[in-house]
Amino acid sequence: MSRARYPVNLPPSLGNAARKLADEDGVSLSQWVSVAVAQKISSVETAEAFFKRRAQGADPADFIDILRNAPDCPADPGDEYLQ
Repeated sequence: MSRARYPVNLPPSLGNAARKLADEDGVSLSQWVSVAVAQKISSVETAEAFFKRRAQGADPADFIDILRNAPDCPADPGDEYLQ
């Protein structure tokens, strides 16, 4: 397997936390970061596949109907639309 270098600048707090966790796992910081990136890629790809499956056969007209039938009321606290 070939390897490439990707210099990454982390805030000190993240770098320190990653270094501590790598030490606790008994691996190098580089290996720990590689596994963390692999886990994130897997998570994003899994979510993308899930939403693609859910969208199959969806009809945009149904979505518009749902929006038209939504109640006209103020947003719940914390859900306000800010411009």
